[in-house]
Amino acid sequence: MGQRIRKLLLQSFGGDKCKKCGNDLCYVKHFEQNFDYWTSDNYDIDEFIKDTQLSAHNNISKASEWIPYNRFDDIKYISENRYEANWIDGYIYGWDNKNRNWKRFNQDMLVTLKSLNNPKDVTSEFTMNKVKFHGITQNPQTKVYMMVLSDKCKKCNCICYAIHFQQNFIKWTSGNDNIDKFIQNTQLSIHKFYELSNALEWIPYNRFNNIKYIKINMLGRVFKANWIDGYINRWDNDDQNWIRSDKNMIVILKILEINTIEFINTIKQEKYEFYGISQEPQTKNYMMVLSGKCMKRNRVNIRVKYCQEDFDDWTSYECKKCNHVCNASYFQKNFENWTSGNDDINRLIQDTQLSVHYQYEILNALEWIPYNRFYDIKYIARGGFGKVYKANWIDGRIVRWDNENKNWERSGNKFVALKSLNNSSNATFEFMNEISLHHRGSEDNAFIVGFYGITQHPETKNYIMVLDYAEDGSLRDYLDKTYNKLDWDGKIGHLHDITLGLTCIHEKRLIHRDLHIGNILKLKSNIAITDMGLCKPADYNQLKNAKNNVYGILPYIAPEILRGGNYTKAADIYSLGIIIYEMISGFPPYYDLSHDNNLAIKICQGLRPKFNIKVPQLIVHLIKRCLDSNPLDRPKAGEIEDILYKWKYLSYKTHSEAIYTSRLFDFNNLPEPKNSDDYYKHADNIISLEFSASLQIDISQLNIN
Repeated sequence: MGQRIRKLLLQSFGGDKCKKCGNDLCYVKHFEQNFDYWTSDNYDIDEFIKDTQLSAHNNISKASEWIPYNRFDDIKYISENRYEANWIDGYIYGWDNKNRNWKRFNQDMLVTLKSLNNPKDVTSEFTMNKVKFHGITQNPQTKVYMMVLSDKCKKCNCICYAIHFQQNFIKWTSGNDNIDKFIQNTQLSIHKFYELSNALEWIPYNRFNNIKYIKINMLGRVFKANWIDGYINRWDNDDQNWIRSDKNMIVILKILEINTIEFINTIKQEKYEFYGISQEPQTKNYMMVLSGKCMKRNRVNIRVKYCQEDFDDWTSYECKKCNHVCNASYFQKNFENWTSGNDDINRLIQDTQLSVHYQYEILNALEWIPYNRFYDIKYIARGGFGKVYKANWIDGRIVRWDNENKNWERSGNKFVALKSLNNSSNATFEFMNEISLHHRGSEDNAFIVGFYGITQHPETKNYIMVLDYAEDGSLRDYLDKTYNKLDWDGKIGHLHDITLGLTCIHEKRLIHRDLHIGNILKLKSNIAITDMGLCKPADYNQLKNAKNNVYGILPYIAPEILRGGNYTKAADIYSLGIIIYEMISGFPPYYDLSHDNNLAIKICQGLRPKFNIKVPQLIVHLIKRCLDSNPLDRPKAGEIEDILYKWKYLSYKTHSEAIYTSRLFDFNNLPEPKNSDDYYKHADNIISLEFSASLQIDISQLNIN
């Protein structure tokens, strides 16, 4: 088989081994076959190019090309004997055997076209050249031959950040050679991404707006301004330009009314985040462009006393955690533009917004959402202490900050659930704390219903929770419609989603306290828990202290809670056990009994739901553990999640001597066939674990050919 593949490869690559390198897959053959298809019309240049190609046996980078001039576009004059152009094809990096042509990389790459001084001595010019050399071309009008250079960095052997900066040197000047050289040196030292913040720029004065005088000190005047472009973030290879961040960012313009040398020395000593240099057009004084953040201590520059008082009106929004204007700052700037009319609710929303610094945290922020931002509002159901509506949210949730438009980018029209809370117009802080429990539980977890914000009905004045909308309703609604279509994988998968949500709640030291199948919703792609402590009246604090009051749905309440005990995580586990039963059986618990005092007594005496179908004992055993009368004997949520995960993603390790290919066997002296002693006593498996353990046989005792 190997010889056949080798023969096919030899045929596809042109036949025999290369006589010089002895390699079947040598590049030289492909270059030689193409010699008749090009010429520079100059013998010396043709011979030079062919020599480089004939030396490229296993190293294609040694080869140069004859490149027709029409393969370049956007040709621009740089300086004497030099042009900048886009090479449409890009350079050769391998052979494409399928298409019988060269593979090329970096199409439309930026190259330099440098005139050849003496085509007869091209070898000398090639040897003296210190950057990557791709080939030779000829201007059809002037007939001048040109080397095609990539300007790769000598240090990095690639087109790095230093090269991108260098290629732009001709496009700017400060008007002062010392400052030009100083800026260029900082840029030429930037090779890697993490070094980019060390590069300075020449920033034209017209790239600033809203320039406001702050104060004068012994060194000069200080202004604050908006930098239209923002600082360099990275290179965009497609657009061949810099990608910038934080457009219209606030910067400090620090003018030093001293001579150039002193100015540069002062720059070198500057310890604050420093973006570049500009020049005031009227006075011609140079100025440093600073962020006001100390690079060494990574905090706001409060050392500069001359502008401290004036900083307060714009640095007050600079985040103390991030040391720059982050998501929390954008929220904070908008605090004065809205109010819920309730200080406790305002504080709750603002606290969530001030905790959001990074993009991945953005969904953790709650909003005050004016009621007129909803339309097509339709009543769905009545809850224990309020009503639930479906609505279309015009704006949709916040996605990210749009720095260009200085506003939040949003998802657009989105269906949401509006949960109105009765008697909530005068909600106490304690009740709002219950709302915050849902927020804490839902942070960074897809298995707890998303909570977007709060609004208020304009007539009833009741406050309304804005939550994810579940098209399929509660898990009970979903089971009523689809139970007969669900297989074991679906049931176990849904239960696994629920335990992921409950595990998150418990890990955050929270207790749900009202977990039942009606408080679990079927979302588009998963199951999620809702009503994190919300299914309570607005004056819940008073009822909470009343004796013998228990809130919830009776079949889901743990017996110790029925007897007046305190809620614990184990009580949530009891409720989860009932939910597992309901998911597996399809029936609501105790659907055939009156939910009254007698049922509460029977539950405390040991009554538990029964299955009317055959269920694997593994599942029965898990439910029994969850419904144990002793809370200490119930499993933790994390353990249940692990068990369901194993059932959902069943895996096993194959024994090294377990062979699943047909073989010839010759066994001797095997015993008479019989059933295991407890074969019909265990319906949960084909054979019991005990009997399996009693059959330990040394395989070496068997005679296998």
